[in-house]
This record gives sequence, C-alpha cells and structure tokens, in this order.
Amino acid sequence: MKDGFGRRIEYLRISVTDKCNLRCVYCMPEEGLPWLKREDLLSYEEIAEVVRVMAGMGLRRVRLTGGEPLVRQDLPRLAAMISSVPGIEDLSLSTNAVLLADMAKELRQAGVDRLNISLDSLDPERFDAIVRRPGSFQRVMAGLEAAEREGFAPIKLNVVLIRGENDHEVADFAAITRERPWHIRFIELMPTGSNLELSAARTVTCDEVLETLQEVGRLDPVTGPTGNGPARYFRFPGAPGTVGVITPMSHNFCDQCNRMRLTADGQLRPCLFGHLQTDLRGPLRQGEALEPFIEETLRVKPQRHLLEQGVSTGSGGLIALSQTGG
Repeated sequence: MKDGFGRRIEYLRISVTDKCNLRCVYCMPEEGLPWLKREDLLSYEEIAEVVRVMAGMGLRRVRLTGGEPLVRQDLPRLAAMISSVPGIEDLSLSTNAVLLADMAKELRQAGVDRLNISLDSLDPERFDAIVRRPGSFQRVMAGLEAAEREGFAPIKLNVVLIRGENDHEVADFAAITRERPWHIRFIELMPTGSNLELSAARTVTCDEVLETLQEVGRLDPVTGPTGNGPARYFRFPGAPGTVGVITPMSHNFCDQCNRMRLTADGQLRPCLFGHLQTDLRGPLRQGEALEPFIEETLRVKPQRHLLEQGVSTGSGGLIALSQTGG
C-alpha cells in the first residue's frame, strides 16, 4: 500500500474501545466523554476481517490501542485472531498497564510481541494526580513486572512531558536505561479540545530534554528497538536501554509516516488528526468489498498534520486522543 506521496503504509493502529480507566490531564476530560454504544463498536470478527483484507494489500504490523484496550473484555482472543492472519509479522499493544498484571501471560501466549506502556511520573503521588485515579501507580508497576516476567520485548515507556509537573524527572527517567533494558520515550504534548490551555502554556520540547540529558552524560545516537514509530533514539555508553524523543510539534516527522488508524467504531483514518476518515463498518456489515474504501483512504492521506499548540483547528475536532487511539 502506498499513499499519494509515495509513502509505504504497512502499519495499522486499531482502537478497540474509546473507554479508559484513567483520566490523564493531557488526554481526556475528568468527567469522561459520551461513550460509543456497544452496537457501534466493531466486533472482534469484524476487526480481524479488516486486518485480513489489509494484509492482502501489504499490511504487516498491527498495534492494539484504545482508550485503554485492556478494558475491553477478552482482548487476548482478538490478539490471537490477528496474530494468525497470514502476512502479519508483528503485533504490539499500547496500554496504561493498570490491568496488565492479570493479563500479561494470556496476551503473550496470544501473540502480542511488544508493549508500549504510559508512565508519566516515577513519583506515586504525582503519577496518581496526573492520571486522576488514586492507587494507579502501584498497579502499573505490577503490570511492568508481569511484562518483564512474560518476556515482552522491547518494553517501551512513554512519558508525556508537562512543564512544572514532571519535566524535572527527565534525568531520573533516563537513568533507568542505565540499569534496565527499557526504552524511555519522551513525547511532546499534542493539543486536543480538552487540553488547549495545558498545551499552550506547559509544553516541553524534546530539544530541551536532550539539552538536559547532555548535562547528565554522553548520549550517542543509536538505532532504536524494534518498532514502527518516529522516535529518535540515544544511548548512554554501555547502557542496556535507550532514551527516545518523539517530536510531533517541534520537529514534524510526517514525511516518514507509515500508518493508518482504525477507530473502535470502524472509521479508517489516514492521520491521527484532521477530519478525514472512511467508514468501513457500513460496507463491512453490508458484505461489500473493502479494498476500494481502503484505496480511497490511501489516496486522501494528507502530507502532514497541521497542529499548533493551544489551537484546536489542526486536531480535527478531537476532544481527546482516546477517540482515535492516540
């Protein structure tokens, strides 16, 4: 699959639910959102059919996302269905890890290879304040321990930086990579309808992160771990892990985009942001061939996003990142 700019599209992020058990200050309003109705969600069989069709067109990598994907019942069953599709070479999962401890073994056996885990602070009280759900930090730590025990690799930890909240923890996060084979990725805050004030006033650029870390010790550019993302990676000499930066705001990386997104209600989005999307749920339930709809989505995939800090226009009306899988 290639889009109109010659980019090879071989990666699909699948949102299995718009619901989440946390309320991170940069992602979702504390009161939540109007949730999708159950009948509007794609069934696991429908999701697997989309993957099967797209695999025949060149799809090779799939990531399960949400909301929080682990809140959807029996997720390992979907993972097993996708991992068995001919042509799919890699299946990964993005999670906040709150529910991971009890599900890690089953997910690994179902074919999930890799994990991205959100961890925005190493301080339990600060973490719980950011996610607005008391007691979450210890559950996330238990999930991380289970992930290591079950052999997920690589394990990537995503840190969304907020000035005055967790930016003073940059060096502490990076120090983890000297001891453990974890990959810490610092991510610039992206604006949506629910976080405009936050994104306008408290964004930290990854250039600032790298400046801070150069004072801690020498960082050498390296090829990152297995994955599909746009992060740039660095390593302290002899460290088993890496430090990565993801810069959607300060350094646009859309020219390297290799992905599309399938929302929980069956909309195929060529970009995380913007208004463009193609309904696959209707054709799927009417028994129509999906290939023409997928090809049309490839054709209209934009050259780049149009995000600006503190402004909602470029986000395409999104209230929360959870609506499209982040």
